[in-house]
Amino acid sequence: MFGRKVIYSSETEINRDNLIKVLEEVYPIHQQNSRDIDYLYNYYRGNQPILNREKKVRPEINNRVVENHALEIVNFKKGYVFGEPIQYVRRGDGEDVSEKINQLNEYMLAADKATNDNELAEWFYIGGTGYRMVLPGENKEIPFEIDTLDPRYTFVVYNNGFGRKPLMGVKYIQTEDNELLFSIYTRFEYFEVKSSEKGWVVVEQSPHALGDIPIIEYPANISRLGSFEVVLGLLNAINDVTSNRMDGIEQFVQAFMKFVNCEIDEETFLKFKELGAIKIKGEPGNPADVDIVSSELDQSQTQITKDDLYQMVLIICGMPDRNGANRTTGDTGQAVILRDGWSAAESRARDSELIFKKSEKRFLRMVLRITKDLVNLDLNLSDIDIKFTRNRTDNLLVKTQGLQNQLEAGIHPQIAIGNVGLYSDPEQVYLDSLPYLEKWKYAEATVTPGNNKPNPDGDAID
Repeated sequence: MFGRKVIYSSETEINRDNLIKVLEEVYPIHQQNSRDIDYLYNYYRGNQPILNREKKVRPEINNRVVENHALEIVNFKKGYVFGEPIQYVRRGDGEDVSEKINQLNEYMLAADKATNDNELAEWFYIGGTGYRMVLPGENKEIPFEIDTLDPRYTFVVYNNGFGRKPLMGVKYIQTEDNELLFSIYTRFEYFEVKSSEKGWVVVEQSPHALGDIPIIEYPANISRLGSFEVVLGLLNAINDVTSNRMDGIEQFVQAFMKFVNCEIDEETFLKFKELGAIKIKGEPGNPADVDIVSSELDQSQTQITKDDLYQMVLIICGMPDRNGANRTTGDTGQAVILRDGWSAAESRARDSELIFKKSEKRFLRMVLRITKDLVNLDLNLSDIDIKFTRNRTDNLLVKTQGLQNQLEAGIHPQIAIGNVGLYSDPEQVYLDSLPYLEKWKYAEATVTPGNNKPNPDGDAID
């Protein structure tokens, strides 16, 4: 598998006349994507190829051990990027805008958006893409409803021209009659199509006032690769090594017995196993012996191989090394972050954020259209910035010293605050801190030589 295929059509608009034609063209592509996602989803749940392993030599000893690192990879990335709720913050300095954005965040909280984000992230880290749907709500308390769709039964068709704009969003279910029922949204119309052995039939058509397609695709990356898809071979090899190690231990414990120059029948052998001792008789020049046929697996070399495979998985997936804390080195601070892979994890997270934000803006356009119509919440997309929150307090002393040094050197506070990496929303921190920054600047200017501290009131301290 090499990622999911993007579904394109040469049509510029979908209507009743060309709907069936386009569906027949694109549905086989979606089916292949669906099969790939289903395989990756089952792999993530622990249904991995090692469970079907066959062993030709001593088949009675056939351990099938699953080390589910796919689950580990997905959970780490999901928790690292989406562990804290995504926040919408103000762009610019309008106070009335801040109040409206706070109201928007309250609606998102009421609609359980953080939970939906978490579920959406799980899907696109598993299968390379995820889908979200938003529709008007039934009351003003929650003016919109959010749902995370199963990507195995959802797809979006894009125009293959400039901008690759979405043409229609499709989700479907299988009915009790073994027929497929498709719910299809274009910018201004909703269709229901039923597929059976007799063919495709449009069973319902109606206009909608959303002005856009309410099904939004959230790809994990441009290639739509799952987070562990690129290391499937390494993960299978780790399972093989672990299973073979268990086989080696069991084969050593259950080793065959070797009888040299002596004969023993089954009854005698069973008595020997029960009593734990046996009597044999040799002949001159032809000694008899009983021994165990065994060859113990070199566990240390096997562990080296397994560790190397796991390290490659961490490097390729951009994950930190969990064993870094066990190393006895003199590294501290930023050196530890670079050595143990946390900087790589952060760079991958920022890359995911950029891809996510592109789809999130489409989602926000839909939400802002709905809230404007239903609750008169008038906001523009340009008023809102999307912020991800992570722990930024590592090397706190170094960062605060760096901020202070930049301010004292005359660097613009807006640049300095954004440069140190202390805040998830440096723009808002700068705007909120302007009164204090101006006061600090004025106090700094009144310090006379020999003084240790500026006077907050503007007078030099004796």
